[in-house]
Amino acid sequence: MELPTVVSEEEWQRSQKALLEKEKQATRARDALAAERRRQPMVEISGDYEFEGPEGVVKLGDLFGGRSQLLLYHFWHPPGGAPCGGCSMFTDQISPLAHLRARDTSFALVSTAPQEQIQALKDRMGWEVPWYTVVGDAFQTERGTTEYFKLDVYLRDGDRVFLTYSTQGRGVEALGSVWTFLDLTPFGRQEEWEDTPPGRPQTPPYTWWRLRDEYETR
Repeated sequence: MELPTVVSEEEWQRSQKALLEKEKQATRARDALAAERRRQPMVEISGDYEFEGPEGVVKLGDLFGGRSQLLLYHFWHPPGGAPCGGCSMFTDQISPLAHLRARDTSFALVSTAPQEQIQALKDRMGWEVPWYTVVGDAFQTERGTTEYFKLDVYLRDGDRVFLTYSTQGRGVEALGSVWTFLDLTPFGRQEEWEDTPPGRPQTPPYTWWRLRDEYETR
């Protein structure tokens, strides 16, 4: 295995300084993207889409919980099927929602799985995040998530609901700390698509993702 080159502390400091400057440039670029995102237009969608929760059927507008903003994650979990490994890893990384709610923002998951199935997984994983069952297929068809995961961002103005932002695929990775932490290590995510020095561990992407209680303990 080709490990990183061993150098003196002085050489390491020079290399570290050069890398940090590039990271600062990337941070400023992300700030600029966030500023542009805040200025994007929005589109109105129906607030009448229905979802079933632990206390019965509610509408899209109700998922805001009285707040102005809503982050809605489409968790791929079909009725009678296994939950998406990536969606499960993402959900493990959701921090206490009090921090979002303090900024007038709600968060929820939606899936096609029935509430009984969802609750069983929540109990198994110890998740407390609000998680609803999509009623019918109109909402997921409109949002293009029938067989895929996605994150939508909504804004509520009175009874009107607007879609302001949406991302999927690797766009969701930035929201999870596991991928960010691994990107800081010499071995990275250890997936074949990465540009990694020869001999370091790599496996096909996504195949190593598990529910956290399914990993072999070390």
